[in-house]
Amino acid sequence: MKKPNALLEDLKPLLPAIAARADQAEHERTVPAENIAALKGIGLHRAFQPRHYGGLEISLPQFAECIAALAGACASTAWAMSLLCTHSHQLAMFPARLQDEVWGRDPHATASSSIAPFGRTEEVDGGVLFSGEMGWSSGCDHAEWAIMGFRRANDAGGQDYCFAVLPRSDYQIRDDWYAVGMRASGSRTLIVDRAFVPEHRIQRAKDMMEGSSAGFGLYPGSAIYFNPYRPYFASGFSTVSLGIAERMLEAFKDKTRNRVRAYTGAAVGAATPALMRLAESTHQVAAARALLEKSWEQIADYSARHQYPTRTELAFWRTNQGYAVKLCIQAVDRLMEAAGGGAWFDSNEMQRLFRDAHMTGAHAYTDYDVCAQILGRELMGLEPDPAMT
Repeated sequence: MKKPNALLEDLKPLLPAIAARADQAEHERTVPAENIAALKGIGLHRAFQPRHYGGLEISLPQFAECIAALAGACASTAWAMSLLCTHSHQLAMFPARLQDEVWGRDPHATASSSIAPFGRTEEVDGGVLFSGEMGWSSGCDHAEWAIMGFRRANDAGGQDYCFAVLPRSDYQIRDDWYAVGMRASGSRTLIVDRAFVPEHRIQRAKDMMEGSSAGFGLYPGSAIYFNPYRPYFASGFSTVSLGIAERMLEAFKDKTRNRVRAYTGAAVGAATPALMRLAESTHQVAAARALLEKSWEQIADYSARHQYPTRTELAFWRTNQGYAVKLCIQAVDRLMEAAGGGAWFDSNEMQRLFRDAHMTGAHAYTDYDVCAQILGRELMGLEPDPAMT
C-alpha cells in the first residue's frame, strides 16, 4: 500500500512532460498513449482497485490531490484518467466472478463508461442482449472494458436503472469527439449491436447506492468500498475543475507580471484592477478547495468506518461539488476577461484552461441549477424530485 502522498510524489515528476503534450492531445482528440503509460507506470490506474488484485485502495483525499495536480498539466488527461480509476471502485461492487474476468486476466485492466440509461436490451436466457449508441465515454481508447447504462423491467411493473459491463470485443468506438472543451478526453461513442451480457455483469444502480449490490462486503477490511458508488465515481469532475482554476491563477500571474499595455506602456501587473481580480479569484479557488476537501474527508471517514451516509449527507456531497465547480469557473472567467488578446491565441494555455473549465460545469452531475434544486428540496424536507438526477 502506498504511504500517504506517495502517489502524488510519484506523479509530480511526470507533470511537465504531460503538460508539454497538451497541444498534441488536443490535436489528436484523445489522451496520448504516452500519458497513459506514464500514469500506469506509477500505478495511478490502480488507485481504487481492490488489493486482492494488486490495487492500492487509497483514500479519496489522496486520489483527489493527484487528479487536481494532473488537471493543472492537462485537464483532458485528468478527466479521462480519473474516470478510468473511479470505475474500478464501481466494478468492485459487482460479483467476484465479474472482477475475476476483468482483473484476474489482466490486473492492469480499466473501464470507461457511458452510464446514461440509453442502452436497449432484450431479455434472453441468462442475461440480456445489449444494443445502443452510447456517447461520452471518456478515455475509451485506453480501456479494456466499458460500463453502460440501461433500464430493465422489474417484477413490480416498473423499471430499474442498471449497469452492464462489456468487454472491448463487444463494442466499436466511433471517432466523433469534436468538442470545444476537453478536446483531448477522447469521449467518443461506443456502438453495441446485440451483445450478450450475462447476469453476473449486470447490477442495479440503486443497489450500488444502498449497499446491497452483489459485491458488497467482498472486502471486509477495505476502507473505501463501504460507501455508495456515486461519490467516488463523480469525484473527478469537480477535482479537475479545481486543478484547472489553480493552474489559471499561476498562468495569469505569469502572463500579467511583465505585461505592458500596447498603447500606453503601463505595467498591467501593478495595476489595481488586475490585482483585485487576482485577489478575488484566489479567494474563490481557495473556498472551492476548502469545500471539496471537507467533502473528500467526510466521504473517506464514512468509508473507513463502514458507515453509510444519510440522504442529506449525500445531497451535500453532490451539491458541494456543483457549487465548487461554479466558483472555479467564475474565478477562471474573471482572470480571462483581463488577460488581454494574447491569451486567446491557440499557443496560450489560458484559452485552453478557460475552455476546459467551462466543460467541467457542463456535466449533468455538476450542473448547479440541478444541484441547487436537489439541496433546496432536501433542506425543506421535501422528497427528492426523480427528474433531478
